[in-house]
Amino acid sequence: MRNEQFIQAPQSRWLPLPASVSEQPTARDGFVHGLKRRCARERRRRKVGRAYDMALEIARLISRGSEVLDVGCGNGFIAHHLSAMLGTSVVGIDVGTSTEAAIDYRSFDGIHFPLEEDSVDAVLLCYVLHHAQDVRHVLNEVRRVLRGGGQVIIYEDIPATWWDKGVCWIHNRQWKNRTGPCTFRNELEWREQFESFGFEIVRERTLSRWRNFTHPVCRRSYALKLNRPGNLNMQASH
Repeated sequence: MRNEQFIQAPQSRWLPLPASVSEQPTARDGFVHGLKRRCARERRRRKVGRAYDMALEIARLISRGSEVLDVGCGNGFIAHHLSAMLGTSVVGIDVGTSTEAAIDYRSFDGIHFPLEEDSVDAVLLCYVLHHAQDVRHVLNEVRRVLRGGGQVIIYEDIPATWWDKGVCWIHNRQWKNRTGPCTFRNELEWREQFESFGFEIVRERTLSRWRNFTHPVCRRSYALKLNRPGNLNMQASH
């Protein structure tokens, strides 16, 4: 039997490499993939962690078992954590069609809260009011769904210094095409708004601007109590 020699033709530079070669991940590909996965995990950890810290603060102010509405709930993690802390189901509403966290989520048309009158014991407005195009209407809706003696927990950015005003200006540029222009108010202006709608300010405090390193602005939290039930259709100054 004669020996036959097989000569392999050289691979043309115009033809793709075999799938087994071209699809094989390199060490660089593995490093980049791992880095992206870790960055995504860290972003999620910070997002969920910040929501947990806020929920913990809020839970100290609201009685366990209270029925709570989170207006502009965003990703839903505050409502998710708070549900476990209060032992109840916190309802979250926003203008989107869904949310990330597993909560009782209801889509909001931006005008009317999808709840009945006098149906909740507390309402959360976490960095939401400066997005409202008509803050009077939002506060009227809060009054409508809130039971007499109910609570409102509010977090807001306060442009106290030139730095804060710059950060708020950037925030407005980022959001005005999605939710409309933002309106940031100082402490006195917010206090006048709340009191004109019949809310009693039972607690307020200044928060560190470094609570979120990506948005370093002066912040303030308010705890309000509704002394007069019902919807007064107040016409406070915008």
